Amino acid sequence: MNFIPAEKTSFLQEVVLGLSNRPKRLTPKWFYDKRGAKLFEQICDLPEYYLTRSESSILETAAVEISEYLGPEVILIEYGSGAMSKVRTLLDSLDKPQALIAIDVADEQLLQASDTLGVEYSDLTVHPIVGDFTSSFDLPLWASAGKRLCAFFPGSTIGNFEPDDAEVLLRSMHNVVGHGGAAIIGVDLKKDKSVLEAAYNDASGISEKFNKNLLDRINRELKGNAQLDQFKHIAPYNEDKGRIEMHLVSLCEQMLTVSNYHFPLKPNETIHTENSYKYTVEEFQALAKSASFAPTAVWVDENQLFSVHLLTRA
Repeated sequence: MNFIPAEKTSFLQEVVLGLSNRPKRLTPKWFYDKRGAKLFEQICDLPEYYLTRSESSILETAAVEISEYLGPEVILIEYGSGAMSKVRTLLDSLDKPQALIAIDVADEQLLQASDTLGVEYSDLTVHPIVGDFTSSFDLPLWASAGKRLCAFFPGSTIGNFEPDDAEVLLRSMHNVVGHGGAAIIGVDLKKDKSVLEAAYNDASGISEKFNKNLLDRINRELKGNAQLDQFKHIAPYNEDKGRIEMHLVSLCEQMLTVSNYHFPLKPNETIHTENSYKYTVEEFQALAKSASFAPTAVWVDENQLFSVHLLTRA
């Protein structure tokens, strides 16, 4: 096998495993290299992509109530922090927040955003953790010094997990925030199929670039040979399963190479790159209860597109 640096080993292992499956699949966490993170920022500004605007409007409306629920001197733990744009709304309304612990796999974006936030909020401790929040991670010792911990997981990223895996992640959050802790979760709502499909198949083609960038990353980092023009992006809504399913469709018979591994693809065979589950308010509250959280409050935007849930640990 060609030499692959140690930091790429898990990426290679997951890609090889995923492409060996039937049907083939790739894990969406690998979308977020430097270019992928920038493309996703562009997606968030698209007219079809209602999720970011809707969630931001909810957070602005509910910020004071959230602050009253959480109380003073809370420590926020943001899962998948990205550019840290939404957390500012909370920080501006909270009573003397003590710290933000930000976790993300996109190291360059995370560290840059942490530095920027540290300058803007000079009284706030900003502690970045580069890593996969689905794996175990260590909080700094000072985070367990009696302050209330609150997990913050915006953007409907919880929908990228199979429901059973989402429950596992929520249970992990439940353990991380500890006694008296809380979680604020952004959850996309079930709605008309046309609205959902437009959000993930935008007219300008940014979603397609974002999806294909995963292949481009494999080419750059894992010695892949994918020809991007031999794939097309699709993201239909599966009403039975309540989820958007994002795929890369092979337009011809081809042999995809990753390092020294070879994966044949037939015409119209797909690589499944992401699911995005949608929930009713009641469905997500039931999921939270199964993870031992108590649904405490929920806010929905005026167009009934998106929800933000406050969960607490008794």
